[in-house]
Amino acid sequence: MSGELLPDGLVLVRVTDEFDEHTVPPGLLRDHRVARGVWGRLVVRSGSVGFVFDDDPHGGERLDEGEWVVIPPGRRHHVEIVGPCRFVVEFHGPADHPPID
Repeated sequence: MSGELLPDGLVLVRVTDEFDEHTVPPGLLRDHRVARGVWGRLVVRSGSVGFVFDDDPHGGERLDEGEWVVIPPGRRHHVEIVGPCRFVVEFHGPADHPPID
């Protein structure tokens, strides 16, 4: 999944704080989804993170430093902590999308 590109025409509307294995919000560790009309991109800054699309029968994948995964709107997914890590989640939407808090 790493290296997948976002659809054309999207702009960055928000970036989360940087999370690590101690500060990752519990909601990211369980099934959730990105809002309609918004695409996510989880970017690993150091270490490794497990990432699972909950509808994928093959399970998840491990993302290492410098890798990312594109998350389509509405697709259920979750993060798995596999050790020391640092990562952010970017949110991208149409140019006229209001900022996300």
